[in-house]
Amino acid sequence: MQLDRMLEFHKALADANRLKIVMLLAAGPLSGQEIAVKLGLTPATVTHHMNLLRNAMVVKGVREKNTIYFYLLEQELERKSQSILRRVQQVKRTSGGEREKVVQNFLDANGRLKSIPSQRKKKLIIFEHLLQGLEVGHPYSENEINEYINQYHEDHCTIRREFVMNHYMYRADGVYTLNPPELWTKIE
Repeated sequence: MQLDRMLEFHKALADANRLKIVMLLAAGPLSGQEIAVKLGLTPATVTHHMNLLRNAMVVKGVREKNTIYFYLLEQELERKSQSILRRVQQVKRTSGGEREKVVQNFLDANGRLKSIPSQRKKKLIIFEHLLQGLEVGHPYSENEINEYINQYHEDHCTIRREFVMNHYMYRADGVYTLNPPELWTKIE
């Protein structure tokens, strides 16, 4: 499931009234008017909520004469609900073993970097590994960062620049601060 669709789905369910609508429809189809009465909402509000739920493919509307009955798309709801868990499990499966393999391939027996990977994903894995000895929020001078990087590789300028470009570190007035991992460039 694409990130935009996942986001649309979760936003559609991130409202108390829309969750109540989903629960009501779990018992069977209802018209918009019936939903409005049960939840104490105006028909216009129900229409708004139903449009969001339809766009997220959580419900479908079926017209019978002058009335639209809404049905819960249970299989779609279940599939989309599970998608984020599947993605997390996939990341866990690939990240642990893959990370170790990349680190082993690019570091020598002494823990020094043989070469900077050219492939972006591998490069980010290596940078995250190198950052493990630094403290989040601690201010480091440029010389301190250079000395730290030199433990791993002689091209401290390139690696230091990559640290800043990939949001691992923040630089201001020659002082480098390690950002929290939430701000780091994500490994896709």
